[in-house]
Amino acid sequence: MRHFQLMNTIGRIAFFVLLLTFNACEQPQKTITYTEDIAPLLYTHCVSCHRQGGAAHFALENFNQTRALGRAIAFVTQQRMMPPWPADPHYTRFTGERLLTDDEINRISQWVDNGMPEGPKAALPEIPEYSFSPILGKPDLILPVTPIKIEANSGDHFYLVKVPFELSKVTHVSAIEFVAGKHNAVHHVNGDLISYEPGKKRNPFEGELMTDMVEDSTIRIAFEKMKLPNDDGSYPLLQKSVVNYLPGVFGIKYPKGIGGYHLPEKGAFLFNDMHYGRQDSTLIDSSYLYIYFEDGKVKRPVQEFQLGTLGVSPVEPDLKIEPNTIKNVFSRYTVPRDISVLTINPHMHLLGKSFKAYALSPGGDTIRLISIPRWDFKWQYFYTFKKPVKIPAGYTIVAEGVYDNTRANLNNPFSPPRLVQDRTGSMRSVDEMFQFIITYLPYEEGDEDIDLTKIDK
Repeated sequence: MRHFQLMNTIGRIAFFVLLLTFNACEQPQKTITYTEDIAPLLYTHCVSCHRQGGAAHFALENFNQTRALGRAIAFVTQQRMMPPWPADPHYTRFTGERLLTDDEINRISQWVDNGMPEGPKAALPEIPEYSFSPILGKPDLILPVTPIKIEANSGDHFYLVKVPFELSKVTHVSAIEFVAGKHNAVHHVNGDLISYEPGKKRNPFEGELMTDMVEDSTIRIAFEKMKLPNDDGSYPLLQKSVVNYLPGVFGIKYPKGIGGYHLPEKGAFLFNDMHYGRQDSTLIDSSYLYIYFEDGKVKRPVQEFQLGTLGVSPVEPDLKIEPNTIKNVFSRYTVPRDISVLTINPHMHLLGKSFKAYALSPGGDTIRLISIPRWDFKWQYFYTFKKPVKIPAGYTIVAEGVYDNTRANLNNPFSPPRLVQDRTGSMRSVDEMFQFIITYLPYEEGDEDIDLTKIDK
């Protein structure tokens, strides 16, 4: 009897499972179309770069452009090569993450597998306005950088560049953003701010605006050619590292009262290192500076230090990477006081394979900072945490890097591989560097609750 009841129960369960399966099969699945499903994704995550005049080398602004590259889009999104976001989101989270969800990736794949239907034209959303920074919006002041001609097949070029300005009054700015020209040829920029005191400089625009760092190997000679000193020959105040750029980097703006700079009435931005790599064709690059004004004062100016090359702690062991080897290095620094970390920037060159950083307490507790399991030389962001990360005094910040100097590394600049090393901070892409740059505030109670994702455009 019990056997019969058990079989009867199993039969009823099987019947309901079949019924549910039948009903599910009867439900028609929505057709994924370009206008209704794919265009909104592209407009949100891709078209800020993939557009006419954008940083990418091709546009995805309409149906025909997207359909022609549909299978490639499906592949690079499945592999999480695009949108480019090298940091592992399972290790730490940051503001402005360029990540697609699994559902969004599957949606693209299904669209491609189903023949890439266009969908109703009336459903196509209006394409966003991408005239200015997608992060910071429209700037209050745009300063053009002097055009620079780069010859084809000419290797690395490094320039000192001056961008002078004159304002009606001393002005507080919340953010300064370097915007690469339409050719996307600039590899990196390190920019400082020159401030002339009242009456010390008649004309900040006099002198050369650009000089080759190789030809003018003596900085003093270059500064004289650019007429950077005051009119009496003395040197003005130089504020380091107010604007920096690497591929994929947008300007950084913190909540009101944190960070920012005061621009004098007369001054200049000095790119002490504007780097162009090898170009296949001759071009003229015209880049810009976007300046964002803000009322008020800098209550809490940010500070910066870096581990590794030219930093507060050495690279161990030395950064000499023998051919046909994979080498692990690290750099570590114990913070002398409590700090609130806002933004971090890992930096390696072409042999970089992976990067990881964290902070360790004397007792072995770990604060995660960043993990980049697959280093990508082309995308080196300044990563801003969603809330400041407190690192107490006595904790040791550790940065670990792996370098691949074998034929398996497709970015290896040499074939066959040869010795590559850090040449006293050389920024040539064929040399190597290992740096971990940290932007921070001296810690104050409550810093952990500051929302760094909320900024006014």
